[in-house]
Amino acid sequence: MTRTKICGLTRREDLEVAVEAGADAVGLLVDVPVDSPREIDVQRAVELADAAPPFVTTVLVTMPDSPERAVELVRAVEPDALQIHGELGAGDLAYLTATVEAKVLKVVDAADPEQARRYDEVADGLLVDSVDDEGAGGTGRTHDWERTAELAATLDSPVVLAGGLTPANVADAVRAVEPFAVDVASGVEADDVESVPGRKDPDAVAEFVTAAKRARTTPTP
Repeated sequence: MTRTKICGLTRREDLEVAVEAGADAVGLLVDVPVDSPREIDVQRAVELADAAPPFVTTVLVTMPDSPERAVELVRAVEPDALQIHGELGAGDLAYLTATVEAKVLKVVDAADPEQARRYDEVADGLLVDSVDDEGAGGTGRTHDWERTAELAATLDSPVVLAGGLTPANVADAVRAVEPFAVDVASGVEADDVESVPGRKDPDAVAEFVTAAKRARTTPTP
């Protein structure tokens, strides 16, 4: 069964929505140099991570300027996993996996398969996304799932699929790529997200989780 992560939580209410829907993981966005309505401060991340129930994985999502800064954030928030965006090298990732207790995921560009291969031996997992020029995800753009499936088949690391996923397309994405997990943020946000940054639509979250988890057992029309 494909696991699901609801990313960019900013409020306790949205954490409860994700948990109620059966999400396996939740993402907390902290300390990024790009403009994102889903970014929260360290204290809010601590509060949300503490509120997550057992067996729901908390993921600290960050774009640090150094591995040392990433270590500081992990020690403050105490997440189960650390998701790294940006330009940290394979050596930096190896340092992080050896230093922090959290599992370390590296975000890689779906358009650059060689990047994924460079991190394959040092990361605990690879999140394949449609990234922007600064290496940040959350673009809301899909990518070539067939190409990603071919890449995933060559990697040892578990692959998390992200990029433009919604309740309407996630089942097709799962069947195409067969990832370890899928990751969504903007694809399940509420219509009034501009006034309430990061707010998730409960119905969309529930539909996304259900569609992702049932995809492999649903016959293709």
